[in-house]
Amino acid sequence: MSKVVESISSFELPIDEKLEIKRCRFLPDDIDQDEIKKLKRISIVTGTHGDELEGQLICFNLSKTIEKNINYLNGIVDIYPALNPLGIDSITRGIPDFDLDMNRLFPGNSEKSMIEANAHNIIEALEGSDMVIDLHASNIFLKEIPQARINKDMARYLLPYAKKLNLDFIWIHESATVLESTLCHSLNILKTPCIVVELGVGMRLTQTYCNQMTKGILNLMKEMGIWTDKRQYYIKEPIISTNKDVSFCNAGASGIFVPCINHDRIVKCGQKIGEIVDPLEAVVKDEVISPCDGLVFTLREYPVVYEGSLIARILEEVI
Repeated sequence: MSKVVESISSFELPIDEKLEIKRCRFLPDDIDQDEIKKLKRISIVTGTHGDELEGQLICFNLSKTIEKNINYLNGIVDIYPALNPLGIDSITRGIPDFDLDMNRLFPGNSEKSMIEANAHNIIEALEGSDMVIDLHASNIFLKEIPQARINKDMARYLLPYAKKLNLDFIWIHESATVLESTLCHSLNILKTPCIVVELGVGMRLTQTYCNQMTKGILNLMKEMGIWTDKRQYYIKEPIISTNKDVSFCNAGASGIFVPCINHDRIVKCGQKIGEIVDPLEAVVKDEVISPCDGLVFTLREYPVVYEGSLIARILEEVI
């Protein structure tokens, strides 16, 4: 089996430590260098935020599947489980000791600081991929159904690929909300197609979502000709929406949020989503009510809330 684990960026740190970004590259068996240049390449990246761990299981699942069925491989699969290894090791969202969000540093600069040079090296390694899947989890406060988030300006090109990923939801957002220093935006500017996928919750593993996403990536690989498995995968038909179709529920008081519904459920306008309670005085301080009919695709996971905290996002009129 042609499996190569290699470093694509490395910097020495104090006290004999090292900042090193590694990838695992899978290649078809018995292939020469000239043939490699003609193969399609998909790159799976995750671990940009150290508290988002769902992608770790997806990378493991995908690697094990390829290893067991290497005869189906007809292209290059690059897997980057930890773009922010220091953050993962310390369960820190950003880069520890630098107080930086790594997803605000791209495309980087090879002639500036170590962190910016590291971002540059990552972009350089990913550039030229036929597709990049940028896997994220939510934070520790909110749980998300498997979804892709696509800039409206890129939707025409990326949407056909996103539909193959076995997602529940594709959220097409306005270009004005795009942060230009993200990995995804930087790659798309360089004509390397990249789709951001978000699922689950921070610091946890949602195995059903990870399995769903693994199947989706394999299905996309089939569509791209990188994976030749003839078996048919059952793939979900995602709901596709724009910002105008989404309603937000926010806390009207501070306290402990106790949900009355499960995540990924249909609600009716006026239905109670949950209560915000005061444990000291044993009173209900606020009732969170759905403003519309629709699908709850984001739901508060961490129970402590303050006035204005996001409780839920609802995709309107999915009945």
